[in-house]
Amino acid sequence: MQRKAYVPGFAALLAVLLAGCTSGSGGESPTDNANPGDAGTATVAAQPGKYRSLPEPCGAVDHDTLDSLLPGIKQLTDPDQRDRAYQGEATLTYNTDRKVGCHWKVESTDATDRLSVDFERVVSYDNAVSDDDQAQKLFQDMETAADLPEPSSPTSTASAAGSTPTPTPTATPTATASGEASPSASEGSAGSSTGSSTDSSTGSSSGTTPADLQPRVLTGLGDEAYLDDEPNTSGSTAEQRTVTVVFRTSNVVVTIEYEEQPTATGTVPDSKEMQDRARELASQLADALNG
Repeated sequence: MQRKAYVPGFAALLAVLLAGCTSGSGGESPTDNANPGDAGTATVAAQPGKYRSLPEPCGAVDHDTLDSLLPGIKQLTDPDQRDRAYQGEATLTYNTDRKVGCHWKVESTDATDRLSVDFERVVSYDNAVSDDDQAQKLFQDMETAADLPEPSSPTSTASAAGSTPTPTPTATPTATASGEASPSASEGSAGSSTGSSTDSSTGSSSGTTPADLQPRVLTGLGDEAYLDDEPNTSGSTAEQRTVTVVFRTSNVVVTIEYEEQPTATGTVPDSKEMQDRARELASQLADALNG
């Protein structure tokens, strides 16, 4: 009996199956055809900042520090009024998780003093930018806006210190019609110098400020810091001075503004004293944040 020819059909089916297996062989996963650069290149979110909350601002400055910055508090005889002065007034803000502040104002017999302390916690909403980097940018923008003077060059300072001043020639006294000698040039210049005004806050001639009291970058305070010192003379009224210290620690930027306006006309607030007080407060706040 003649057998039926099933072999050719079976061979064709087998060839189709083998072709399918060959095209899917090699152990490739469904993602093997993806861009090779995508594998293992997962985006890592930038690190969050150290601080997740802010201190209570009106309680951040202790009474001893307020006594130093605001001398008028100790002159208050009413206990309730003194307590209110210590408490300060919270700055109006709609997000206390991100920004808080407090300010104080006290009048004394000698001056009116104002103090404000502001804390800002910076949060970056860009996964590629950390909270610290975003806070650093904010700080740098504030420093740029303060327009601090360029620090003195050591070379130019040494050159100025080592230069020999040219002596001023002394005029020969000349006889007047009455036969009396006229004053020499040196005597005239000496007489005019005695009439120059002196800035009581620095001990130097008015219009000059020692380099260590000029607005400048501060070291040893937080991650970065600067100090600004701005006098404000309004005509014949007493001169007002505002000392500002700004520092950043991780993702928190702290701003201190300390202002004094003397009562007496012509009185100049002591720059060094105000700067020392503001810097001491800044150090206390930085230590409290890091603690």
